[in-house]
Amino acid sequence: MTLLVISPDYASHLFPLLALAGAWAAHGERVVVATGPAVAPYVERAGFERVPLVLGRGSNAGTSRAAEQPPGEDANLRRFFAATRAGAVATLRVQAELRRNDLLWEPVSVAQATLSAVHSVSPDVILVDHLGFGATLGLQAAGLPYADVVLGHPTSLPVGDERYGVPPTWPGALDPDPAGLDELRQLADDVANRFTDDWNVALRALDPSHAPVDDAFRVHGDVVMYNYPEALHDPRRSPLLPAAHVFLGASARDETLDDDAESWLSREPGLPLVVVSFGSFLSTRDDVLGRVVTALRGADDGAGRVRVALATGSAEPAQLGSLPGSWLARPFIPQVALVRHAALAITHAGNNGVTEALAAGVPLVVLPFSTDQFAVAADLERTGFGSALDPNGATPDQIRAAVLKVLHGPARAAAPALGADLRADPGPVRARRALATLRPVR
Repeated sequence: MTLLVISPDYASHLFPLLALAGAWAAHGERVVVATGPAVAPYVERAGFERVPLVLGRGSNAGTSRAAEQPPGEDANLRRFFAATRAGAVATLRVQAELRRNDLLWEPVSVAQATLSAVHSVSPDVILVDHLGFGATLGLQAAGLPYADVVLGHPTSLPVGDERYGVPPTWPGALDPDPAGLDELRQLADDVANRFTDDWNVALRALDPSHAPVDDAFRVHGDVVMYNYPEALHDPRRSPLLPAAHVFLGASARDETLDDDAESWLSREPGLPLVVVSFGSFLSTRDDVLGRVVTALRGADDGAGRVRVALATGSAEPAQLGSLPGSWLARPFIPQVALVRHAALAITHAGNNGVTEALAAGVPLVVLPFSTDQFAVAADLERTGFGSALDPNGATPDQIRAAVLKVLHGPARAAAPALGADLRADPGPVRARRALATLRPVR
C-alpha cells in the first residue's frame, strides 16, 4: 500500500502529518509526502519519499521572519504581527482580508500540480492538510477519495451557524467589543462569498461539469480527522460533524533529547519543569515572551524555584531581559521530548503545543494571539485543563499567578488521566484504523 501525504510548506503543519504517516511506515508501507522545498529536510529525515508540491507563496522551516518570505508575503507577515499588538479582533480582520490569496493561491495551477503528483505516485490512500485548499480543489474536481486532516481547532471546518475565521467561543480574559465582532462577522461572510466564487471559477476550469459548492470553507474529504482531543470538544457541535469523522487526540512526533538537554534535565530533578514556546510564528512577539520570562524569574512553586526550558524562536534575545543561567534557553528546544517531563507548558494555544502537552498529561497556561487559538484557549478553560490570559494585557504578576494556580490546582491533577487515554490509543493508530474502510484511490 502507498500513502500520499499532502502538506503546505510549513513545519508546524508537516510535523503532525509525518507522525500520522508513521503508522503506515510501521507496517512496512510506502509513504510519499508532497510538499515544498523549505520542509524537505524533515521529510528526508523521516525516511519518506518526497514529490515537489508548492501550495502557497509562504513557507516556514521552523521559525518565520518577514525578511525570509518572498516579496508580498513579507509585507503580509509584518502586517499580521502588527495586528497582533492591536488585539484579537484586529488580528482576525487582517487574517480574513489576507485569506483569499493566502489559502487559494493560483488555484488551477496548484490543483493541476496536485493531480500530477497523484498520478506520479499512484497512491492507495491520500491524506491532505485541510488548509491545503488548492490541493483539495484538484481532488474534488477529479472525484478522488481522500481524508482531510484538520490540524487546528475543530471549528476550522465550520458547522451550523459558525463562520470561518470567527471564534465561536472566547476565553474569559478576552472580551471583544460587540460592534467589532459584528464587523468581523460581516467581513468573514464577504470573504467566504468571494473565496467560494474563486473556488467555483477554478472548479469550472478544471471540470466544467462539476456542480458548484455553496461554501468552499465547508468542503471536506470522505473522512475528516480532527487532530484534537475529543475531551476538549464542545459536545453541542458533535451532532453537526461530518458523518465519517474521528478525533485523533494528538499526533506528536517522535523526538529525543540531545546530550546537552538531557544533561540539563538531569540537574535539580525535584524542581517542577515549565516548558515555554510560542511556536514558529509568534515567538516574534518578544514583548509578550519577555513578560513570561519576568513572571517565571519570580515564580515560586511553594517549595522553591521552577526549572524553565524556553524556546526563544525568532524573538530578539535582548528584549527578553536577563535569563537565569540555570534555564535551558535556545532558539529551538526539543519541546516534545521535554514536555514529557514537565509540570506545566506555556504556549500561544497553537494546536501542536496544546495537543503535545495534553498527550504528555501536562496542563497549560496559554496566551492566544490569532486564528483558532482563541477557541482552543476557551476549550482549555471550559474543561479545566488550563488557564488563558490576554497576551497584550497580562502583566508579569498576572502570568505568575496563573502559573502558580495551574501548578497547584485541579488542572495539574486532571491532565495526567487525559494524557494516559491519548497515549493508550495514539493519533496515528486511530488515523490508520479510520481509513481502513476508505475506498482506495486506484
